[in-house]
Amino acid sequence: MADAPQVEMTRDAGFLHDALEGLKGRPRTLPGKYLWDETGSELFDRICHSAAYYPTRREMGLLPEVAAEVAALVGSGATVVEFGSGASRKIRTLLDALTAPAAYVAVDISGDYLADAIRRLAPDYPQVAMRAVCADYTAPFSLPLPETGGPVLAFFPGTSIGNFSPREASAFLARARAALGSCLFLVGADPTIEPEVLHAAYGGADGLMAAFHRNVLARMNRELGTDFDLDAFRHAVRICDDPFRVEAHLVARAPTTVRIAGHTLTFALGDSIRTDTSHKYTPEAFKALATESGWEPVQHWSGPAEGFSLHLLRC
Repeated sequence: MADAPQVEMTRDAGFLHDALEGLKGRPRTLPGKYLWDETGSELFDRICHSAAYYPTRREMGLLPEVAAEVAALVGSGATVVEFGSGASRKIRTLLDALTAPAAYVAVDISGDYLADAIRRLAPDYPQVAMRAVCADYTAPFSLPLPETGGPVLAFFPGTSIGNFSPREASAFLARARAALGSCLFLVGADPTIEPEVLHAAYGGADGLMAAFHRNVLARMNRELGTDFDLDAFRHAVRICDDPFRVEAHLVARAPTTVRIAGHTLTFALGDSIRTDTSHKYTPEAFKALATESGWEPVQHWSGPAEGFSLHLLRC
């Protein structure tokens, strides 16, 4: 079996600063990027296989239908860059469809999980040079792109673009354009607005979504020396307007205090910490966002009843 490439670590080291700033603020927040340690990544992989979590199922139904058309537009010998690569499962559909792909650059914030994913992927694509980059792409970043001379296809799957606010999404798209240069960019976006579908998907009756979000408290206890009682917080989702989004919260079940880096934080009954957000974009809204961020929309594909969209952009 081929060895996985060395994981290049460029990850942000500001966890304590971000946690303090977010927890002392009002409303209380934690950046969603800290959900993604190895345990969080493994939990989310299980969530993606659950019946209620529709985005992965809809995307994996649509991606094989459009992969050949995307490959024809990209051309041969491409370098593929995936943001938020996770388990690197979706990328197989693109690598299988592309003509003689030259390289795959996987970018994710969870280094250990990233290394394992590439280790599993590499033997099936021995002709593809693989590079794993552990990086926080929510901040300015650079990419070590191989000099293959071929085209570049970037890929941002799932509903990850929705984890940014519209302003943050525009900034990410601009940063990606600067880092990637001339390329095509395939981005997933979710237009779903039915409350019952969203509550089932993000509320997670099977308990996985609650475990995924409470894991950030366990991570803080382990890495930052906090003393969160995980059972003192319940997971809840809220559907909000203007812009339309789903918010994930950890809500205090009773009055409690938490110590962090010499500070004592007090939570009253019902106080919450927002741990993540998923903004929903109609195809028209996403095209407008991409255009404002300096990208040219080339094509978009939607699943049944506009249930999920893939957008191909050009820099």
